[in-house]
Amino acid sequence: MLKFELSGQTYNKTAHRRALLERLAGRSEGAVEMKHQNISAVLRDVGLFWIPGYKPRSNYQDILAIEVEKWVSENPEIDRHALAAAEAPAATPEHFDFTTFQVSSPSLREDWEAGVREMPAPFGEETRVAVRRDYAACEARNSSLGQAGEELVVKFERYRLSKEGLGNLAAKVEHVAKDRGDGLGFDVLSFDAEGKERFIEVKTTAFAKETPFYASSSEIRFAQKNAERFSLYRLFEFRKTPKCYTLPGMIQEHCVLDPISYRCSFR
Repeated sequence: MLKFELSGQTYNKTAHRRALLERLAGRSEGAVEMKHQNISAVLRDVGLFWIPGYKPRSNYQDILAIEVEKWVSENPEIDRHALAAAEAPAATPEHFDFTTFQVSSPSLREDWEAGVREMPAPFGEETRVAVRRDYAACEARNSSLGQAGEELVVKFERYRLSKEGLGNLAAKVEHVAKDRGDGLGFDVLSFDAEGKERFIEVKTTAFAKETPFYASSSEIRFAQKNAERFSLYRLFEFRKTPKCYTLPGMIQEHCVLDPISYRCSFR
């Protein structure tokens, strides 16, 4: 199913689950569903994409991690599929129904704490399988996908303001990342109902709702400085039916920021 997902082919989750149940003794459909969610968590922790709809469940057993990692290492073509999916070009939908575009953001665990912290290694101090590349980072560098997501948000903001009877403000919505250049800390300039400016940063993925995203230090600082007017729009499943959730204010109020690299200089 993962290979089909990455290559953009259709597949039937229900048929696959029923076929599995015929080979498993004493397992319910719910148990199989939860195990698929555990597999998603392992794939996430080794840096791969997973199947949308199987939300990662982190309480997996060590033996499952070993078997999934073994499958990844024995199927090197998964790297080709994942890289091709991350780098595939994208286009903004010409005609889009925005009535179901906005959804709720991912739920957070009760013991979740906001802020910056180094994440522990998924399986202890050593990783059992070598990850060929950071696929989420590859997708983040996909300028075609990023621009298509930004253009869709521009369309949505104009739709939203026009629906509120604010056509004059809708006409002023600007794709600043395209018109002025990147690096300002936001991509789209929009407005609220009172005419105050809204700064929108857009992050787009073709994959699941919970797929991690990258934010630059300048974006983090800009969000902190302009928290009352800043929102991050996270678009997901972009090549199917794009959906969006919003993270208003400082990014670290919604996500754990993991410093995955350091700038090393000589003092």
